[in-house]
Amino acid sequence: MATESQPRAHKAGAFDIRLIIALLIGVYGVILTVMGIGFTTDAEIEKAAGVNINLWAGIGMLVVAALFVTWALVRPLVVPADPEAETGDTPTVAGE
Repeated sequence: MATESQPRAHKAGAFDIRLIIALLIGVYGVILTVMGIGFTTDAEIEKAAGVNINLWAGIGMLVVAALFVTWALVRPLVVPADPEAETGDTPTVAGE
């Protein structure tokens, strides 16, 4: 049975900031899309120069969220096993 002397590098996974941003933008996009489809009155559309702005903003946010998820899947962040080995820096303690 072989044991590893060095911890292996791993992917950031759910802690990738791009996925967190995609989640937030996606939630707001879903809310705006639903509001635009079901709850926007003709008077509100006339106020916005004849454009259902909630619908279009929601769709745009969903597209941006999908792009962020695609980016995170295509180019995942790899967390190094030992950060000191990557930079060559060693932490210093005050007073040394």
